[in-house]
Amino acid sequence: MRRRDLLDLLVLAAVWGGSFLFMRIAVPEFGPVPLIELRVGLAALFLLPAAIWRGRLPLMARHWKAILVVGTLNAALPFVLYAYSAQSLGAGFLSVSNAVTPVWGAVIGWLWLKDKLAWSRSLGLLIALLGIVVLVWDKLSFTSGGTGPAVLAAVSAPVFYGIAANWTKRFLTGVDALTNATGSMVAASLVLLPAAVMTWPQAPVSAMAWGATTLLAVVCTGAAYIVFFRLIANVGPTRAVSVTFLVPIFGVMWGAWFLNETITGPILAGAGVILVGTALALGLIGARRKPA
Repeated sequence: MRRRDLLDLLVLAAVWGGSFLFMRIAVPEFGPVPLIELRVGLAALFLLPAAIWRGRLPLMARHWKAILVVGTLNAALPFVLYAYSAQSLGAGFLSVSNAVTPVWGAVIGWLWLKDKLAWSRSLGLLIALLGIVVLVWDKLSFTSGGTGPAVLAAVSAPVFYGIAANWTKRFLTGVDALTNATGSMVAASLVLLPAAVMTWPQAPVSAMAWGATTLLAVVCTGAAYIVFFRLIANVGPTRAVSVTFLVPIFGVMWGAWFLNETITGPILAGAGVILVGTALALGLIGARRKPA
């Protein structure tokens, strides 16, 4: 991997790890749905000029139905679930729960698209799911004031990412990344708009919350997409998705540094088990190289 690609990987992990920090800061004042409406809406405005300049709008219109599904499953629903969870769970916990995303992509691809999985990758899926159990074990309380609902929301969000990835593979193969990214952000903002208007905060929102929301939308969503797609083009999707292994490191670090979150044993243990399982599931470890 070239030095430029490695830098892109580190920057992307740091930025996506920061997204959970910004949600934690902004969601108490905005609420989950208005916050995510701003996130996807501002990201769409950030990406649209590039899409217009490159003539991608006709392609977006041609595939609008499939893009609408991707926008709903890959942005609107999981983003809202994470924002809801961020009201009571730490940025570190959320970033670790997000690390299992490639596992759900593999599971759903196996169930839906009949993608074959080697035994080592199947073992990786089981290990990663075990890591989720370790992660949530001490937080899965449904008593009054318990974090059980927030935990279920956080661990459910990656399932939608997995469905969206396979939907894209099934119905949007050949459609370029900029078209997918811009179209999905526009679609997500339209899907969430009615609920966002109905739940818009009545009290004035602080400058800190607005600043965190702007960074979440422009840096962690719009600009991050550009870096991610450049990484895919340069090193391929398998290596690009290895950013998943670095996001929890930054998510836990940002949460501890800026929000004084405690790094607990279950978070560290769950992260370790999830990352080992995900590496096996992606075939990044345990695979034998074939002779040239």
